[in-house]
Amino acid sequence: MLVPQGFRFATAAAGFKKPGRNDLALVLSDTPASAAGVFTTNRFQAAPVLVSRERLVESETAMAVVINSGQANACTGDEGLANCRETLRLVGRAVGVDKCDVLCASTGVIGQQLKMDLWRETVPQLAKTLGANGPLDVAKAIMTTDTFAKVAWASVGEGDAQVRVLGFAKGAGMICPNMATMLGCVLTDAAVPPQVWRSMLREAVDASFNCVTVDGDTSTNDTVFGLANGASGVSVDDIGATALADAVREVCRSLAYMIVQDAEGGTKVVRITVSGARDDAEADMAARAVGNSPLVKTAMFGQDPNWGRIAAALGRSGAAFMPEDVSISIAGLVIFEAGQPVDIDFDSLLAPHLRKPDIDIRISLGRGPGGCELLASDLTHDYVSINADYRS
Repeated sequence: MLVPQGFRFATAAAGFKKPGRNDLALVLSDTPASAAGVFTTNRFQAAPVLVSRERLVESETAMAVVINSGQANACTGDEGLANCRETLRLVGRAVGVDKCDVLCASTGVIGQQLKMDLWRETVPQLAKTLGANGPLDVAKAIMTTDTFAKVAWASVGEGDAQVRVLGFAKGAGMICPNMATMLGCVLTDAAVPPQVWRSMLREAVDASFNCVTVDGDTSTNDTVFGLANGASGVSVDDIGATALADAVREVCRSLAYMIVQDAEGGTKVVRITVSGARDDAEADMAARAVGNSPLVKTAMFGQDPNWGRIAAALGRSGAAFMPEDVSISIAGLVIFEAGQPVDIDFDSLLAPHLRKPDIDIRISLGRGPGGCELLASDLTHDYVSINADYRS
């Protein structure tokens, strides 16, 4: 694992939801870092979203990110905001930075106030583990229904002119982004001007976390942070902005794939590629209609090449096309074109491909240059079971 220089990591067990597991995590930069954040567009924005957005408007830099699992601190009103700000004060005091240099994120059950007695008890313990933990420990601590920790990394440049990019994320359900879905953080030891860094993160999010769906639900807490602290001594000009942006994007894409791969109850990653739309926005509409369709998702789980469900989802997507211009293929085999199914035994031909964990669906609308790629999960019995008793 390539860990960027100048960052330290910490975790602790507060017992926010269950005793005996780490559920509080901290990333600390040794120096002020260019700070960026991308947040949910859900109208019910959690207190940590509102507070962190405020922090990033007030300052272009930050030194710490604290994340808790077990309690979302969403829909908690003024008390939730006050508690959130108090957690930043507690963390800042414990690690020796100003509270204004701390960003925060939370995940868990909506509507519960933070257990501030546990915060006050645990934050000093958290500070004591700084340097004893690593990114994988942090990724594990922020998990909720995730089944594995999600970490990805890359490097740019060579020799003395090399920088590292590392990201971690959590997410398995309530995944349908209108910004960035789930919680995540991207770190680099490159020196990057704040506005350049913010643009890089936004573009990476649009190309990754904004191109996945599990269940069509956008969370109240979705947040992706980025810190660029310059600890390598290498500036973005030394390695090239394009090269660094590519690395950030690829790290985010790897994490986004892991989120769909780890979808609650999921067994498949369905890659939906739409081409031939009037523009990219209509391609996105078409892809999301297919990727969020419960009928398409259950067909993928049941290994059923039911092209009719795909066609029906396209028809209600709002994208403009003529049905006779549409082509649909699954696993590279064209099964529908010119307004009718292809005259082949696609059930037997596709059976081996539909048993695989990755399935490709390609759609051409025959109208223009627009295109889109979306990663979606299937929909299973286990998804219902997990979410039917989530609070217990």
